[in-house]
Amino acid sequence: MSAPDGFEPPAYPYDRLDELRAVADALPGGAVDCSIGAPCDPPPPSVVAALAASGAERGYPPSIGTVSYRRAAAAWLERLCGVRLDPAGEVAACIGTKELVAGLPHLLRLRRPDRDTVLYPAVSYPSYAMGATLAGCRAVPVPVDAAWCLDLSAVDPADVERALCLWVNTPGNPAGGLDDLAAVADWGRAHGVPVLSDECYIAFTWQGPPRTVLEGGVEGVLAVHSLSKRSNLAGLRAGFYAGDPDLVHYLREVRKHAGFMVPGPVQAAAVVAWSDEAHVDEQRHRYRRRLEALARLLTDAGAPVSLPAGGFYLWVEAPGGDAWGFARRLARTAGLVVSPGEFYGAGGDHVRVAAVVPDERIALAHERLG
Repeated sequence: MSAPDGFEPPAYPYDRLDELRAVADALPGGAVDCSIGAPCDPPPPSVVAALAASGAERGYPPSIGTVSYRRAAAAWLERLCGVRLDPAGEVAACIGTKELVAGLPHLLRLRRPDRDTVLYPAVSYPSYAMGATLAGCRAVPVPVDAAWCLDLSAVDPADVERALCLWVNTPGNPAGGLDDLAAVADWGRAHGVPVLSDECYIAFTWQGPPRTVLEGGVEGVLAVHSLSKRSNLAGLRAGFYAGDPDLVHYLREVRKHAGFMVPGPVQAAAVVAWSDEAHVDEQRHRYRRRLEALARLLTDAGAPVSLPAGGFYLWVEAPGGDAWGFARRLARTAGLVVSPGEFYGAGGDHVRVAAVVPDERIALAHERLG
């Protein structure tokens, strides 16, 4: 029994799609589910082998990540973006990244109880706002521009004064925008607001090179990375955060008390994954091919769409602005399950389509359209 006026968790967004899944599943061949960004492709065999042979099952793994884990993560980011980090003081492990995204406002507010506002992109992954809610904070959306990037000039000065942190997500989910991370970091430093940069789609940057908020230095910023998308390892829950050594040290210590630990075998497997790029190149080609195929399908369904600047989602304007109506039509006619844009804040006239099903499933949905 809940206490009077206590917190009542809202419906989990993707559970609201069960009706659409049932409609799509009724078609011969079943649903083509592009609603959730869950990888469908195999992880590298070398990673699976390392997971099975680590011998790390018995003891407690270090909460901050083994030395090998932190070194592999830092070396990967240096190869990708030319950023050199100190694995001893500027990198730490996290259990995937969703738990970190949802939990950081709570941990940061323990440190700064005088701040109560979480700034986040107005069109974005729902966990930024939910993390603020779970911490008892104000979730304040930052408007985005026509390229789906943060418009920091639109932030109310009163909200800046109360800001605990600012989230930025590049490449962005759902719209694929690429923020000017250097400008965002400068804004955060100028206003004394820590910038938390969710960069889990960095490997799938289509316009220009991969970018990280750490390229302009680590002061006042934290980058968050994951193996879930990069290496098809969402089930292992392995990621890291890196940046400002003072902030990293604080989070390491408080998370250690809370018992946040990436399992030992997962840490061993992650070292192998961070150290290999061949499988990521292969996955990049898969996602690009699927995005192009889905764009053709949606154009034929009456909703032309451009490819994103990054990420593996299509952010599609629904005909007539009716996102739920368009989602129902796609489920009924093509067996395609997509996510209405209201899941992502101020995007209610769009749908999100994830390129996470095999090519032949996309072809089946396209064929159903006739």
